[in-house]
Amino acid sequence: MTRNWEERYADAGSLDFTPSPLLAEVAEVIVPGRALDLACGTGRNTLYLAGLGWNVVAVDGSLSAIRLLRERGAGLPIDARVADLEHGGFAIEPSGYDLICDFFYLDRALFPPIREGVRPGGLFAAEIHLKEETPHRFVLEPGELRREFDSWKILYYSEAVRPGHSRPSASILARRA
Repeated sequence: MTRNWEERYADAGSLDFTPSPLLAEVAEVIVPGRALDLACGTGRNTLYLAGLGWNVVAVDGSLSAIRLLRERGAGLPIDARVADLEHGGFAIEPSGYDLICDFFYLDRALFPPIREGVRPGGLFAAEIHLKEETPHRFVLEPGELRREFDSWKILYYSEAVRPGHSRPSASILARRA
């Protein structure tokens, strides 16, 4: 089943703009810098980071989502871009970011550019759905996310059903050496 993202983002009243709890915990205790929010949707994490003083590049394939993000983020340090991440529509700048976020989006081909895109000492924060009974290509195998960043300092890692969610996910906060 393919989700119609344009249709989903057209009704702003039904959208949640609460930032990821994992991101909220870390973003308030580190010095703001340059961040990349991959598959940002309407920008719940982008808006939060920009409000803390981060300069955020936000990327999503949905024009409706980016339009809404631009409206809500007017005046904040946000560079919101429409790009198809799955087909190479956006290149992650090597060592270009102090923080890269990836919440509930999986494209395994992005893991190497993400690792290269975080500056030494910078962070990667993510939460991505895990495989269940009905597997599909947009879910991780157990332990997969941790293995992708096993050469980094893992500050936090969990595989569980998060409160308020019905599906298990893998969460990670990792620092590049």
